[in-house]
Amino acid sequence: MNVQIKLLTVAGLLLCGTMLHAAPKPNIIVIMVDDMGFSDIGPYGSEIPTPHLDRLAANGVKFSQFYNTGRCCPTRASLLTGLYSHQAGVGWMTADQGAPGYLGRLNGQCVTIAEVLNGAGYLTAMTGKWHVGFERGVTPASRGFQRSLNLPAGGLHFSDQTGPKGNTELYLNGKQVERGDPQFNPPWYGSDLWTEQGIRFIDEALCEKKPFFLYLAHVAPHFPCMAPEQTIAKYRGRYLAGWDKLREERHARQIKSGLIDPKWEMEPRPEDIPAWDSLPEAEQRRYDDMMAIYAAMIEEVDKNIGKLVAALKDRGQLDNTLILFLSDNGGNAEAGVKGKYIGEHPGDPHSDVFIGKCWAHLNNTPFRKYKHYNHEGGIATPLIAHWPAGIKDSGTGAWITSPTHLIDIMATCVDLAGASYPKTFKGEKITPMSGRSLRPVMNRTSESGRLLFWEHEGNAAVRDGDWKLVRAGIGGAWELFNLKSDRTEQHSLVSEHPAEAKRLEAAWTSWAKASNVLPKPGGKKKGKKSANRKAK
Repeated sequence: MNVQIKLLTVAGLLLCGTMLHAAPKPNIIVIMVDDMGFSDIGPYGSEIPTPHLDRLAANGVKFSQFYNTGRCCPTRASLLTGLYSHQAGVGWMTADQGAPGYLGRLNGQCVTIAEVLNGAGYLTAMTGKWHVGFERGVTPASRGFQRSLNLPAGGLHFSDQTGPKGNTELYLNGKQVERGDPQFNPPWYGSDLWTEQGIRFIDEALCEKKPFFLYLAHVAPHFPCMAPEQTIAKYRGRYLAGWDKLREERHARQIKSGLIDPKWEMEPRPEDIPAWDSLPEAEQRRYDDMMAIYAAMIEEVDKNIGKLVAALKDRGQLDNTLILFLSDNGGNAEAGVKGKYIGEHPGDPHSDVFIGKCWAHLNNTPFRKYKHYNHEGGIATPLIAHWPAGIKDSGTGAWITSPTHLIDIMATCVDLAGASYPKTFKGEKITPMSGRSLRPVMNRTSESGRLLFWEHEGNAAVRDGDWKLVRAGIGGAWELFNLKSDRTEQHSLVSEHPAEAKRLEAAWTSWAKASNVLPKPGGKKKGKKSANRKAK
């Protein structure tokens, strides 16, 4: 890795002729991973070694109650625009369902962080997974990114990948390029490609003497799960301990670090997930290999965090760069209890692996539910913030416990960049930001108390202080929890506090009507969920 960093640094020097000093305005990097659970990195309890993220957390700040939307497309829409996803037009995925909140693409009434920061003198760039309407003409280039290397959606990890995502196309600055193009030094693994191209974009910003905003959207560890064989090999056999024991070990580490209150009951193993010790040896080895592949993907992401941090340090940019690291939703239980384990060599570029519900239960320790849902297991994400020049209380190890949300990232960028959020843009009236800057929260000078809302596929939630009202499915019963005493959502208090439940339900309904959640489209979903169709 050191050789790669030095080569990238030399390339930057040759391009610019000299190293440049940090711009007065802070640089901003948002790193988002795909389908990673709450407890899958070291600072949040994992057994997977993540030394580079550990270092960022140790020298920065960690959030214990940061939230995403519980699904990939809505999370990306919310992060990019500072709005609830339905306000931006992406209440579900990328199919047009014929309603304002469900267009399947970013609408004209929102602006992206890139569109706002361009006006503040930033070079704006993104690499990795886009997935907010590329097939409908909504591309990084059309939404303000001056530089981009992206997939229309996700699922591609290797340059020579075949199988379900094998036809996925790659775009550089809005133009399709071959995945085997020599400029990318094939054969490549995606986590390396997104990071190394991001560093090249940073060098372009430095050459132009501009601060930069980089949105680095990793595709890992989303299915199909695959990683370099030498990394997978490190983990084979480590997961034969099984999900029951490993959850207990993660939970113990979470309590020791102060992340989790010991009085919160850990979510019990669901009835359809078998006890590990009840499985025959062949099944245990199958499951072990699936999780080894997933763990290898986390290691590859962490390795590239180290590569990016080293590049920033070499260029004199680390101190004045805010780095945010988070996940787009909770662990993914799709493919059910058995998961999916297809291929001659599972984990290679020609296989098809989903880790399934059993390991997703480990991923989200100690919470309830998974991706798709608005219970804590679906929407709680790690958030690490590192900014030596701007966070006064860095490195204390204390957790930031204020409930915060993706909608706050746009507001943070506007604040730090000294940018102006527009009332109109390209002739359209722009929806006001829904979030608040994280700067005072990061510096512990202000709490971020307000109501927060969620909806996806009929799953819904609202949080006000310690109270959270949540339901599973459009016809599901509302449950009420006091998260201060029961963040793992084990004991509904609806019958004890009916007035509180009614108040929060009314607040959710009012928000839903005002934010294009309601009316919800009915009937068959319209349009195709294509990730590979060329943008018009």
